[in-house]
Amino acid sequence: MRKNKAFQKVTAIFLSAALLMATLTACGSEAEVSETTSETVTEEVAEEVTEEVTEEAVVEETGAYYSADQSVEEIVLDAAAKGQVGNWGLGNEYEVQALLAKYGQPTTYLSQAFDMDGFDDDSILLASAMTYNELGLVKNSYEGAYGYGDAVSYIDMNDEGVAMLEDNLFTTKEFAEANPNTVKAFIYASMKGWEYACANPEEAAEIVFNYGSSVSAEHQAYMAAEVKKLVETDTTGATVTEYGKMDDAALQQTLDLAKQYIALSDSVAAEALSGLTLDDIRATSYWEEAMSSEGVFEGLEKTDVSIQLKWLPQAQFMGYYVALEKGFYEEVGLTVNIVSGGGDIGETTAVYTGQVDFGVTWVSNLIAANAGGMGLIEVAQVYQRSGLVLTYKLNQ
Repeated sequence: MRKNKAFQKVTAIFLSAALLMATLTACGSEAEVSETTSETVTEEVAEEVTEEVTEEAVVEETGAYYSADQSVEEIVLDAAAKGQVGNWGLGNEYEVQALLAKYGQPTTYLSQAFDMDGFDDDSILLASAMTYNELGLVKNSYEGAYGYGDAVSYIDMNDEGVAMLEDNLFTTKEFAEANPNTVKAFIYASMKGWEYACANPEEAAEIVFNYGSSVSAEHQAYMAAEVKKLVETDTTGATVTEYGKMDDAALQQTLDLAKQYIALSDSVAAEALSGLTLDDIRATSYWEEAMSSEGVFEGLEKTDVSIQLKWLPQAQFMGYYVALEKGFYEEVGLTVNIVSGGGDIGETTAVYTGQVDFGVTWVSNLIAANAGGMGLIEVAQVYQRSGLVLTYKLNQ
């Protein structure tokens, strides 16, 4: 289409020039004047045609999107200049802001909906996507997906050095101190569920689907395979074999970026945020003692417990559903109620107010909550790397 328009424009210019020269030749009394005028018009037309063709050729060569060999910097600079970098703004926008700042760009972004329609209709050039969810919807062709296949690529936050850790298991410091054996038993059974789920992702996906999945069976299977990668690989790409282990280096990077990009309007909370240390957001002893045990926990302080998920039933949380389905919680003496997310109350608030005993959240959300005085502690880090990417279309 662009070539046709360019050809039409060039043709129109030449026709106009030809008519002008014919008129000047017919009306002029001196051949010298006509010849001079003709030469001038011809040169002007040639220059304009060259500019038009060159401009159209550049557009045609560059394309509307990006080439596979373009650098991350080139892509970020282009999308940022056009104001077409998107994110949901729910706690992982800080990674996007850190990436923009890395390449000298303003840290503003477009508010992105929970679907990928903005990416599909080109209103967002660089769209936020979780590897286990939205990226699959963009690439795959099953029901509800967009079917782009290999026509898309993405920027990985881990590769760019701006990764922030996401799904972790947490409770309040007060609950943990009052119920240490219950906390250890819950960690042990939950991590056993995650180990089984990662070893058997297809079965885990089916288990989640049967608990009232919010997505199709095909998408659950895709999610389970991708979540496995986040649980068993760290931010550097190294394999992780100890499920739930807290990596202080990755946690520190998350905390540092949170301090830099979380904006709190309350001055007291903002000051508290700036002073937070790792010891204020995590307690490693519960995980260490749980995983060094043989799965026997005597004197449970509380046997009926609940866990609040961050979202609806999906493979993002498959370890907990597997632990419940396979009887791992029952084996350690616990009766567990899994509470779906997606309602009016957030997971940090639900745990803080005692509506549930445990919760799943991103580390950045826990950091912000503790800056506000909630006194939450992470007791296991399930996801060992960031699942956030910025996806973009490739020129075809």
